[in-house]
Amino acid sequence: QVQLVESGGGSVQTGGSLKLSCATSAVGYRRYISTICMAWFRQAPGEEREWVATIDTYGNTNYADSVKGRFTISQDNTKNTVYLQMNSLKVEDTAMYYCAAVWASTCDLTSDFGFWGQGTQVTVSS
Repeated sequence: QVQLVESGGGSVQTGGSLKLSCATSAVGYRRYISTICMAWFRQAPGEEREWVATIDTYGNTNYADSVKGRFTISQDNTKNTVYLQMNSLKVEDTAMYYCAAVWASTCDLTSDFGFWGQGTQVTVSS
């Protein structure tokens, strides 16, 4: 079982920045953060959930075209935490942001993420 807790959301103006954090913990014997592929998703009101970024256990990252060049996903294995640095925020980035995890060395937007956090709200105003 993996538990995920997001934080760092808030309200900013267009062009601003936010850094989201996802603290992970796992019950059991596994060394979790190094064997878990992590992702960020987001969901705006009335919209379908959208994949934002992934980071695998090798540190490889992938981004949705809509955030490429503006968002950066990273992880700190010593703190078992994954981050999403969001710069040059746009109104259309407004959404609830969710952290997700899967027991796998690699993952992408089609992976079966079995673990999800409760989300953190990001609101960008003009």
